[in-house]
Amino acid sequence: MNMKNNTETIHTLSVYVANKPGVLARVAQVFARRGYNIDSLVVSPSMDGRYSRMTIAAKGSLAGLDQIIQQVSKLVDVIHCTDHAFDSAVVKELALIKVAVSTNERTEALQVCEHFDAKTVDLTETSMIVMVTGGSEKVDACTGMLKKFNVVELVRTGKVVMARGGDTT
Repeated sequence: MNMKNNTETIHTLSVYVANKPGVLARVAQVFARRGYNIDSLVVSPSMDGRYSRMTIAAKGSLAGLDQIIQQVSKLVDVIHCTDHAFDSAVVKELALIKVAVSTNERTEALQVCEHFDAKTVDLTETSMIVMVTGGSEKVDACTGMLKKFNVVELVRTGKVVMARGGDTT
């Protein structure tokens, strides 16, 4: 659980939906009507191709998100919506970071990557692309440390979540 302040928590919602056109727009509209910004959104097919899983990260009060969960759960084509902010769940992100580095800076940049268990997925004479995976805090920390070099581009997947053990995501 991550706290912004006493009233706003980062909630990670898992929304299991029918894989049909327009479902994403209807879910996003519930957040917009309530004045909530979606911090990250990942949609992927489930093992059963008829369904998809949306993982939505949003900040807000528990009461406000409870209302959103109730409204989303009532939408046609939504099978279930679960908040994992307080659950025992695995929550991960992936980021690709392109850093412009000179030959003299490369060793130090690679040491930063090693510290965060990041992988170098592309390397040229003037730049490198680093892949870092983990919790949001780890991705933020790695990105912050690489800012001392010239970060050219940054792409993040957003959060993905899976409930631990026998719990349903």
